[in-house]
Order: sequence, then structure tokens, then C-alpha cells
Amino acid sequence: MPLIQVTLVEGRTPAQKHALIRSLSDAMAETLEVPLERVRVAIYEVSADEWGIGGQPYATVRPAPGSTPS
Repeated sequence: MPLIQVTLVEGRTPAQKHALIRSLSDAMAETLEVPLERVRVAIYEVSADEWGIGGQPYATVRPAPGSTPS
């Protein structure tokens, strides 16, 4: 049973996550030549304060639209 684990900074819509699950599942099934029903996808979301880029929190490096950097 192939399993794909995806970690994202929170903020995507349910529709975007559903589309991602479908696209990844289709690609895995085709590439590994396994039935689509056997593919599993898990999405893990973290806050912008729990993700780091270059030693800085994502929230600092890439602030949310409409906010000012700290």
C-alpha cells in the first residue's frame, strides 16, 4: 500500500487539498502501476510559526497577505 505524506503550511482550502490528494494519487497509481484504491495520502498542516526557512519562522520570512513583517 503506497503512502504519500505531505506537510504544508496551513492556509489551503479544502478544495485545493482534495485536488492535491487526487493528483498525487493518480500519479502514484500510474507510476507504480498499482490500483488507485491502494494509494493513501496524508496531509499534515503546520502553522506559519511551526515552519522554518533559513533559521527564521515562515511567519517572519513570508508574512500573511495584508500584514506587516515583524
